[in-house]
Amino acid sequence: MSKEQSRSRSRSLSRRAALLMGGTGGVALAGGGAWVGSTVAAQPAAAAAEAAIGGLTTPPAYAPSGRRPKYRRATWSQQFQTSHGWNAGGTGTASANANDTSVFVRGTQSVRVTTNGTGKQSYVRRTGMTAQNMTGKMIRLVFRVDDVANLSKLVFYMGSGSLANYFSWTFHAHSTTAANYVQSGEWVTVHLQWADVTSAAGTYSISAAGSPSTKTGFTDMSFAVYDNAGGPVTYRLQAVELVPDTATVFPKGVVSITFDDSHKSIHDLARPVMDSYGYSGTVYNIADAIGTGSFLTVGQMRSMQDFSGWEMAGHSYANATHTASYPKLTAEQADDDFRKLREWLVGNGFSSEHFAYPHGAFQKTSDGVPVDLIASRHFTTARSIISETIESFAPAMPYRLKALTGINDGSGIGGTALSKVTGAGGRLDRCVNSGDWLILCLHKVVEGTPATSTEIGKAGLTALMKAIDDRGIPVLTVEEAMASYT
Repeated sequence: MSKEQSRSRSRSLSRRAALLMGGTGGVALAGGGAWVGSTVAAQPAAAAAEAAIGGLTTPPAYAPSGRRPKYRRATWSQQFQTSHGWNAGGTGTASANANDTSVFVRGTQSVRVTTNGTGKQSYVRRTGMTAQNMTGKMIRLVFRVDDVANLSKLVFYMGSGSLANYFSWTFHAHSTTAANYVQSGEWVTVHLQWADVTSAAGTYSISAAGSPSTKTGFTDMSFAVYDNAGGPVTYRLQAVELVPDTATVFPKGVVSITFDDSHKSIHDLARPVMDSYGYSGTVYNIADAIGTGSFLTVGQMRSMQDFSGWEMAGHSYANATHTASYPKLTAEQADDDFRKLREWLVGNGFSSEHFAYPHGAFQKTSDGVPVDLIASRHFTTARSIISETIESFAPAMPYRLKALTGINDGSGIGGTALSKVTGAGGRLDRCVNSGDWLILCLHKVVEGTPATSTEIGKAGLTALMKAIDDRGIPVLTVEEAMASYT
C-alpha cells in the first residue's frame, strides 16, 4: 500500500486502526518518521496488526484530534542505500554488512553491524564529505538496536580532518533499571541539537555558556556504539540527516514548566509565583487524587485553567496505577486506565490531549504491549523523564517527550541541582544560546527547604522563574508549544 493510499484510508478508519497500518507491528511517529517493528516490506492484515498490540479492540471514548507535529524535511540526507560510501569499523566491531536487505525502514536496505562484546568503539563512519554548514540545523538519526541487553552507550561525532577535530553527542547511556529511550527491536529517531553537544576535541571547543566554537565546515560523521563488555550488540543504521532546528521556530528556545501528581501546592505556591511573570504551566493530573487530602480540587484546576492559562493534562486515572506504573499492568488494564483518565478530563472541562507517564515508565505492559503505543490511542503526546538530550521541534518521538526532572534547591537530596539549570553554561544558557524545547518536570512546592528531590522550595521556584525571564526565553504550556508547530 502506498503512503497516499494509507493516508486516504486512515481518514475513514478509527485513529487506532490508522496507527496500525504502518509495517510489521509498527506505528509511524510524526516528527521523526520512526517505526516500531522490523521492516516495511510487508503490510499485514488488520487482524494481525490488532494482535501485535494485544488485541485492544474497544475504541477510545475520546481519541486524540491528530494535532501532531509536521514532519521536518531533511536539508541533507544519507539513507544508506546502494553506494552510500560509509564504512563500518572500530576495534569493537565483529562483523558488518553495509548493504543489509533483511531489516530496514526506508528504501530497500540499511547498515547492519555487530559488536564483539569487548566494550570498545564500533562505528559506521564517513570522512571527507562535502563540508556542511550546521547553522540552524540539527541532526536526525534513525536506527535500531536488535537487543539492548548488552548496550552501554551511543555517541555521534561530527568534525573535520578525519575526525582530528570533532564535536560529540553522547545521546544514550543505557540503564538497567529506568525506562530507556532506546528499546530492543524498535526503530528509534533521535534529534541532536547544539544545546546537547557534550564534548569537543582538536581545534573545536565549547564555551562556558555551552556554545560551539564553530557550526560550519564539517566533513566527517561517525555513529558509534559501545557494548557493556558483557556480550555483542547488533545495531542497524537507517538514516543520518540534517533538518531545521528548534531555533528556526523559537530563536531563544522555549521552556515548558510541568508539574506531576496534582499537588495542592501547585495552586497555592507555584501559581502566584508564575502569575507574577505571566507564565502558565502544565499539570499532569491523577484523577483519583483530585479533591482528596493535599491534592488539587476540580475548582482549583478550573481556576488555574480559566484565569491563568494553565493546561490540565493527564498522569493516570487510578492512584494504584500511578503507584504501580503502566508496565506493571496488562494491556487491557492500561488501556482502561487511559480511557477513564481521558473521559474524566473531558467530563470535567479539561481539553488537554497531553499525558505524562507515571515514573516516566513507557516500557511494555506485563503481557508485552508497548505502553507508548497504547498512549497514542488516547493522547497526542506523552512525556517521559528522560533527559539525555533535550526535546526539539518537531519532537523526534512525540510519545517519548524528554524532560529534565528532580529540579530542587536543596542540599544532599539528589535530583537535579537548581544551579545546573540556572548557572553559567546550564540548561537555560544552552536553551537561549542554541535553541531547544526545555521541558522541566517539577512535583511539589514547599515554603521552606525541600527534603526530597521531588520538592522545590518557593524561593527556588522564584529563582528559576527569574532566570528564565532574565534570558527572555518564552514559556509555553505543552499544548501551546505543540500548537506552535502543528
